[in-house]
Amino acid sequence: MAATGIPHFHNDLGVPAIKVGAHEFMCIGAKPPFDHPHVFLDMGADHEIICPYCSTLFTYEPSLKGAACIPPECAYTDPAKAA
Repeated sequence: MAATGIPHFHNDLGVPAIKVGAHEFMCIGAKPPFDHPHVFLDMGADHEIICPYCSTLFTYEPSLKGAACIPPECAYTDPAKAA
């Protein structure tokens, strides 16, 4: 994952759970400027974790890869870094 960076996810949609393709990632809450502190979450051997800031449940889905998620709108790419 070091070659591609740490995936970031947001929950602007307000869904109770997001399925992700990584065990380690950042939750930013909502998109900036309404984001919460960007928190690194590591599921370890588990397959789900709850963000301590926004209470979003993240569930590992092995069919997804890297920064992919369901719903797909919850994947976040920093526009400043994408330019």
